[in-house]
Amino acid sequence: MSGTILSIVPPLIAIIMVILTRRVLLSLGVGIVSAALILKEFSIVKSGKAILDAIKAIFVSDGGLNTWNVYIILFLLILGIITALISISGGSRAFGEWAQKRVKTRVGAQFTAALLGILIFIDDYFNALAVGQVSRPITDRQKVSRAKLAYIIDSTSAPVCVVSPISSWGAYIIAMIATILTTHGVTEYSPLGAFMTMVPMNYYVFAALVLVFAVAYFNINLGSMKVHEERAMKTGQVVDPEKEVLGEMKEDLPSSDKGTISNLVWPILALIIGTVSSMLYTGYSAIEDKAEVNILAIFENTDVSTSLLYGGLFGLAITILLFFSKGIKGSYFPLAIKEGIKSMLPAIYILMFAWVIVDLIGQLETGKFLATIVEKSDLNLAYLPVVMFVLGAFMAFATGTSWGTFGIMLPIAGEITAATDVNMLLPAMAAVLAGSVLGDHCSPISDTTILSSTGAGSHHIDHVLTQLPYALIGGAVAAVGYLALGITGSSLVGFIVVCCLLFGFIFIFAKKDKIA
Repeated sequence: MSGTILSIVPPLIAIIMVILTRRVLLSLGVGIVSAALILKEFSIVKSGKAILDAIKAIFVSDGGLNTWNVYIILFLLILGIITALISISGGSRAFGEWAQKRVKTRVGAQFTAALLGILIFIDDYFNALAVGQVSRPITDRQKVSRAKLAYIIDSTSAPVCVVSPISSWGAYIIAMIATILTTHGVTEYSPLGAFMTMVPMNYYVFAALVLVFAVAYFNINLGSMKVHEERAMKTGQVVDPEKEVLGEMKEDLPSSDKGTISNLVWPILALIIGTVSSMLYTGYSAIEDKAEVNILAIFENTDVSTSLLYGGLFGLAITILLFFSKGIKGSYFPLAIKEGIKSMLPAIYILMFAWVIVDLIGQLETGKFLATIVEKSDLNLAYLPVVMFVLGAFMAFATGTSWGTFGIMLPIAGEITAATDVNMLLPAMAAVLAGSVLGDHCSPISDTTILSSTGAGSHHIDHVLTQLPYALIGGAVAAVGYLALGITGSSLVGFIVVCCLLFGFIFIFAKKDKIA
């Protein structure tokens, strides 16, 4: 039953259940079971084995350790311990007090988080977690809900990474573009040149980033975001006290009055320096012909999960040194390890369930089934960009992976345009990239969505539901832009349409009584 219409049933079941029940693990569990049953034609024994194999694949791949998944899990545990050590040493308290004197408004707190999200563009995983650690004390002090912070983090991580050539995303995409250009004999652009030409055509990225700053400045709270923001402003409760949030201590930890902002700043800087240095090192080491070494080649070959682990260990070492330099009781150290690990376990459980269902969905070939819809249709070329955008969004939404969508849809965009009008190649590929990020933003089973919740310390489904209206508005604006591009053949016309629609939305929803 792989590659048939039944292949879209499991992700839809999981996503609908998540939204209706708000119980993430239960919903993902039902999705996993349904995927295994469909995959194995409803054989109970074979389905059980398929689930066990998918669980095993989290830790073991090709007869060896699955370093990608295992190192991500270890990085999360290390980050939890670092956070607990910073809290006990008084770093979070001191940084919050320091920031309160300098960031004095809710708008300023949200802008700070958004700007950090743009500046830390090396990798979306690292972006989500690092920006969350730095921003939380600032937004908490200004009574910005964690749901709003998660939205800001999520909407400035993948969108920036997908248009940055010097990032793990950019390097991966450029490598794919190179293969597509070679396959179809396109010599007008270099791979990097094609990538940079596509950047202004990534309408969803532009829409998402503009909306983040507009939402912050004009206090535009749609749907359930309004509930979270009003509670935060009126009561100071940045999360719903009755819900379990990700990435935060479950108990109030002791906080030293000897702590300074250096107890937070140096560990985070060590984390950034250690991770970026490791990415450069692992990327350089993987290049066999050193004559071909350049920054793009390094990022194309870098090992992100290994780099995160090395960077995490370096950050942890610096954090431990600072912790003991303050003369804090040694008995608090085991407490920090215990509570730090406990704080990350809910996020790790959700991530592992998501990995299992994504594995099974991959075996069901859900993405390939969706791709064949376009390949077999007699499509008017003017509608190609918007169709690729919508299909890319739905595929990433259903499968929970942008990169998987890139891998399937970018070559298809190449095939279709090569057989019809190669001038539409770059717009079609840009639409795929944009749609994939939109689907990623909307999907509760996306790992970047889960990590954005974790970084912000938000309840996961609260983040999904509060971000959804903004993502869909950005998606609708981008879709109209791609329609205009396809009809006129001008990417500039499409961009102008997007700008006009964004201005109209902001004009209509901007509050005159915006809260500073």
